[in-house]
Amino acid sequence: MPTRARPIRLPLRAALVALGLLAPLPGLAAPERPAVDRQMPERQAAERAAADRPAVAIGAEISAVPEGTRLTVVLSRPVEARAFVMERPDRAIVDLPEVNFQLPSEAGRKRDGLVASYRYGLFAPGRSRIVIDLAQAATVARVATTTRPRDGATLLTIDLARSDREAFRRAAQPPAPARAEGPPARDPVDSRPLVIVDAGHGGIDPGAIAGNGVYEKDIVFGVAQGLVQRLEATGRIRVQMTRDRDVFVPLAERVRIARDARADLFVSIHADSISAAPQVRGATIYTGSEKATDAESARLADRENKADAAAGADQGEGPGDVATILQELTLRETRGFSARFAQGLLTNLSGVMEMSVKPHREAGFRVLRSPDVPSVLVELGYLSSKRDLDLLLSDEWRTKVTAQMAGAIERFFAGRLPPAGQAMTALNADGLRLSRAAEHAPAPVSP
Repeated sequence: MPTRARPIRLPLRAALVALGLLAPLPGLAAPERPAVDRQMPERQAAERAAADRPAVAIGAEISAVPEGTRLTVVLSRPVEARAFVMERPDRAIVDLPEVNFQLPSEAGRKRDGLVASYRYGLFAPGRSRIVIDLAQAATVARVATTTRPRDGATLLTIDLARSDREAFRRAAQPPAPARAEGPPARDPVDSRPLVIVDAGHGGIDPGAIAGNGVYEKDIVFGVAQGLVQRLEATGRIRVQMTRDRDVFVPLAERVRIARDARADLFVSIHADSISAAPQVRGATIYTGSEKATDAESARLADRENKADAAAGADQGEGPGDVATILQELTLRETRGFSARFAQGLLTNLSGVMEMSVKPHREAGFRVLRSPDVPSVLVELGYLSSKRDLDLLLSDEWRTKVTAQMAGAIERFFAGRLPPAGQAMTALNADGLRLSRAAEHAPAPVSP
């Protein structure tokens, strides 16, 4: 007896129809296949890229509120904000993630209510700041973000409330220092010092050019690579280069790389040239200072500081006056550490190479302006001197020099280096990471 075929249940039939394996029943339309948005990956990538870009400030206004004065900033998207007050002079500070301020040039110049004036800009890499000069004592009553219904823009409002002097003084406690947002903080288990090795010039910027056509950028890059290899071989120091190929890197970007990475030392490697004085030779170590040691140092710093312009790049000055004032004390301390490392480096190098008449000098090099990273610039010699050039091109000589540079770096961090093959965490008595200054300080001497 033939077996009767079982009727196909509707869900199964629908599935087969959807797969094209069965015709739909009369009067029933085949189910539509979900549309495939082939542009979805591109849209998602564009959305992610937009989220990574800084928010844009497109407007700002001051208005009166019952308790005082309100500053409203119109932003392209929401941001986190932190506000506090400071005295001497009286001002309110608003810390933000990096913001691209596209405000009218007259913004912030008009006195209105509790606001005498305000200014804004990049405070540090990844961090922007609004500084409100107060017309009288006031406190930050409220900071909030709302969405404007008509266009979806974000309104950041900072409400300032009138205050007496005593209440203002209590509110004006020194804030915790703001650190620029950059790459993730290093793993606390691995507290090996981080050294940034900066090979000068690169790409469209050749630096000094020897009589035989050799470029400074190529010589110093080779030395930088040798130094990196030596430091990495110790296993006790982490190393990063500002450029790992022949590419142009703006001066401010070199400083930013070191600060974003929270580096413990910045070493910039160069070679000089004085075509009018081929007899001048020898290496020089520079540390940063607004006042140059001598006219020659000032001339060299001025020439190096124009490297960006020579390459057709914008010569941004980095953090403005607000950052300079707030970082002055840190900068002074950092330069002390820079000078200490320079002296140790001088001691090591003088045994393997000719040093200049004044081997340690100061000048206002832009790459030495980081307020919280000890920094030195090493001029290895003169391309205009045949003797120096021969040494600079010698593999044997460069091996000796990089060995001594690596030794000076290890000695500088002697109190922090872990035993070979081990990692060490720098902690204080409360189990917190040491401050930047404490990390650079010499190890305590046992009685």
